[in-house]
Amino acid sequence: MTNSAPPTQGKTPAGDPGPRNGGPDTRPGLYMGRPFGVPVYVSPSWFLVAILVTVMFEGQVNGVIDRPLSYLVAFAYAVLLYGSVFVHELSHAVTARVLGLPVRSVTLHILGGETSIEREAATPGREFLIAFAGPLVNLVLAGLGLLAHAVLPLPDVALLLIDALTFANLLVGVFNLLPGLPLDGGRLVRAAVWKATGHSRSGAIFAGWVGRAVAVACLVSGAYLATYRTDEGGNGGFGWLALLWSALVASFIWVGATQAIRAERFRDRVPLLSARRLARRATLVTADTPLAEAIRRAHADQAGALVIADHDGNPQALVSEKAVTATPEHRRPWITVGELSRGLEPDLTLPADLTGEDLITALRRNPASEYLLTEPDGRVYGVLAVTDVDRAFAGV
Repeated sequence: MTNSAPPTQGKTPAGDPGPRNGGPDTRPGLYMGRPFGVPVYVSPSWFLVAILVTVMFEGQVNGVIDRPLSYLVAFAYAVLLYGSVFVHELSHAVTARVLGLPVRSVTLHILGGETSIEREAATPGREFLIAFAGPLVNLVLAGLGLLAHAVLPLPDVALLLIDALTFANLLVGVFNLLPGLPLDGGRLVRAAVWKATGHSRSGAIFAGWVGRAVAVACLVSGAYLATYRTDEGGNGGFGWLALLWSALVASFIWVGATQAIRAERFRDRVPLLSARRLARRATLVTADTPLAEAIRRAHADQAGALVIADHDGNPQALVSEKAVTATPEHRRPWITVGELSRGLEPDLTLPADLTGEDLITALRRNPASEYLLTEPDGRVYGVLAVTDVDRAFAGV
């Protein structure tokens, strides 16, 4: 799978795309290195899957080699399995970098992997190449596995591992080619519709709805397998594990497809954003002003924000709305606004004329709850609260 910033290439049970913004430490897992300059992380959830795969595969290995060595071989399979997922994701990342797109990270997690790409491909052809790179590598590995099985004289343990990895790569490659977001096949559908219509939005919306259909199909298939029996005595079925796993995969696809649809609706509203339109009128007060008095002045000015300024009217800090709300009314006469303020770092002062993508980029650069908006001549225009920006996207 794949992700960029809106998208993210790469989710695999294994693979698809999507972006992430967060606080100071947004590492998605344990840092493992930077192959080809791409940071690679392993989520703690991977270890749960590794244990599960080891336990499930050990029964097959035990038919070839005795315990406890069979557990070691089964664990080696779990590592190699995620090695296949890693190669899948790395192929997305390398292809994106070759096409000039910055790659944020590759992460291995409970359902496979995810490649986070900073921005979308500029053309449907490039989108197609990035999405197809992952499944293609898995199918090539599956083909090599079949070739090795056919021509190499291998010991039983090696043959078992190669056969299992061949099947795993075939499953990963074919699964990711299912035609719906957030899977790679969905990105191929998006690229095709984009090419046909000339609009990436149309492709994403269509592929998102197909993804939802794929999710329902996965759940129905799991329910069927859960009740399926291979003989008249009712033995040999897949049971509850098939239903549980299909429900997990179906929810993953449904959520990813829904996020893709919402992301397009989000983009529709971005050009309409205006810092001026969302700004709150600000009342200027000095740092030693009691909070109760500052609130009284703000009410008189019909203002929705407080800005600390020096005696010459130059802005110095922003008063936190959250801190003001959290202060009990009986304490407000005894607390100064300076105690509830945050100094004006450079990125907390924005031009009042910012709109659209430029405004979103400025907010992402230094996440905060409030920003000071200024006119071109340096005068204070008002305060932009992130809650007001969020409200503009409510219902997306």
